[in-house]
Amino acid sequence: MRLFLALLFALPLLAQPRPNIVLIMADDQGWGEAGYNGHPYLKTPVLDEMATAGLRFDRFYSAAPNCSPTRASILTGRHPNRSGVFAPNHSTRPEEIALAQIVRKAGYRTGHFGKWHVGAVKKESPTNPARLGYEEYLAHDNFFELDPPMSHNGEDPIILKGESSDICVDYALDFLRKVNSEGDDPFFVTLWFGSPHSPYRGLSAFTNLYVEVPGEELRNRFAEISAMDQAIGRFREALRATGEADDTLVWFTSDNGITVEGIPDDQLPNLYNGGWRGHKGDLYEGGLRVPAIIEWPSVIRSPRSTAMPAVTTDIFSTVLGLLGLDHPDPKRPLDGVDLTALIRTGAMQQRPSPIGFWRYDGKRDAGNERWMDPALTHGTTPTTRNPGIDFVNFKHPNVKTKDFGGIAAWIDNRYKIVRFQSKAPELYDLLADPYEQHNLAATEPAIAATMLKQLEDWQRSVERSLSGADY
Repeated sequence: MRLFLALLFALPLLAQPRPNIVLIMADDQGWGEAGYNGHPYLKTPVLDEMATAGLRFDRFYSAAPNCSPTRASILTGRHPNRSGVFAPNHSTRPEEIALAQIVRKAGYRTGHFGKWHVGAVKKESPTNPARLGYEEYLAHDNFFELDPPMSHNGEDPIILKGESSDICVDYALDFLRKVNSEGDDPFFVTLWFGSPHSPYRGLSAFTNLYVEVPGEELRNRFAEISAMDQAIGRFREALRATGEADDTLVWFTSDNGITVEGIPDDQLPNLYNGGWRGHKGDLYEGGLRVPAIIEWPSVIRSPRSTAMPAVTTDIFSTVLGLLGLDHPDPKRPLDGVDLTALIRTGAMQQRPSPIGFWRYDGKRDAGNERWMDPALTHGTTPTTRNPGIDFVNFKHPNVKTKDFGGIAAWIDNRYKIVRFQSKAPELYDLLADPYEQHNLAATEPAIAATMLKQLEDWQRSVERSLSGADY
């Protein structure tokens, strides 16, 4: 009888359809660069609508204050330093287990469209999207602008005419049409835009929205964001047209906090980011806090917001949790937490474990052997600045438990400590002082000491992974 009742109550869970998953990411869009977060100029009606219909994260972090590391964190659910992705143009390792690999094995159709930046996208690359679980992709090794050169499934890049966000959406929708024509399997799509990364180049249809904004660079940056916003809207409309919107989880975020790259000094006062301290490259809030929204109409039926800290590494664990999937290597350390309870019911109010950040001292790569053959890691899709990227990843066979080079930070539900190489640590109460103006390290030494000990313990775990101990 007990077995019968257990099976009876399990039936609704088993009968639930598997949702489609779409992970959307902007490139260098800061927390404040959206209308719903109070930007004085930006027009983002689609993101605003998503924020007022879905789950809005008010304290969402990128795993790193720059590009490649954050992207690796989403793919693996691990802090990027575990696999040697210390900075932009560092590749991940082929031994990492990627989210697309797991969901594809579970029956999902998988596609990637847009920026990659965790390895070369050419066919022979051991870390291209196909090797990490995607059956189809249109990708660029790095950032891209109007008329981007893109590689389709690892072929030689070709120039595609048009606005880059529209192009990514076009190929993503083509993939969805193909999936729907071949059956009723769910899909997993990563849609990683190249906007608004510098250099800033917007179409006149969007720069005309910002004639009152002083400065050509800002007008073009804002135009790129509005074009991306419109492209996201077109993608959402297509989901509605096919009746798939209700059962599709769309998760939007950005890869790091606001950037000042390519913005002249006289235009910086109008580069609004909500007052957060710092910018891209910093471990202060301005370098890490990013916009984030989840839209899932069949589950999130009324608008909600959360101030609980969450991070891009959580995406991996959350998708597995939502789909009821196990990690194929349960002993492999993960750094994210499962946010299923937050998404489904809003019951999750406190983060169960802190978040670690670490800008690893890349100088320690010097003289180390490469993880992969350099011929396999050379990128082929040109940018406006260079003809191709040489991705790097190095072997670190020795765990240096006393050397935690680089700036690091540790964040729990209330406090944040930042540890530097050349000056004393800084402690902030982010609930009372979210803009990090009052260093409490001297007045709260016990809290500082506890958090520093937790940070160092976590760094030892990261160093073990970096050495290759997880493979």
